[in-house]
Amino acid sequence: MFPMRLIKLAVILAFAFALNGSVLAAGPSIKKVLPQLIDAKGRHSLRPSLYERDAYQVVLRTHPEQRGGLRFAVQWTAPRGKALLLRIEMRGSAADNPGTMKLEAPVKRTGWFSSWASLDLRGEDYKKFGDLVAWRATLWDGEQQVSEQKSFLW
Repeated sequence: MFPMRLIKLAVILAFAFALNGSVLAAGPSIKKVLPQLIDAKGRHSLRPSLYERDAYQVVLRTHPEQRGGLRFAVQWTAPRGKALLLRIEMRGSAADNPGTMKLEAPVKRTGWFSSWASLDLRGEDYKKFGDLVAWRATLWDGEQQVSEQKSFLW
């Protein structure tokens, strides 16, 4: 009985390592971008639940006076140890200053398959920016863009 369990474990581990290698062979990529409103305390949700997050986002959308900024949560993947730059470009709807704004941060993979990074726009910069109209998220390896995701209106 013991050798059979050992064989099953070996097969599962071999499959997991093969899957991990094939996922990373594709190179750096952005998997998901979640633009989220945040309140004055920097929260995008009051409780750790997807339902609660979505409900709180509706509250922040309908009550602009409670907003404190904007957060972009980005799920991305890259080979382990590869240092990249995550850049978010946004178009706002401020009447006195419509235009594009950029957020950037260096990122390094920490998870087995993918990592999450978040970039925030807060305070006076957010007030000048207005409501989010369109966005584009890109990953950069030095001067070369290696992945991109953008909203429909970009």
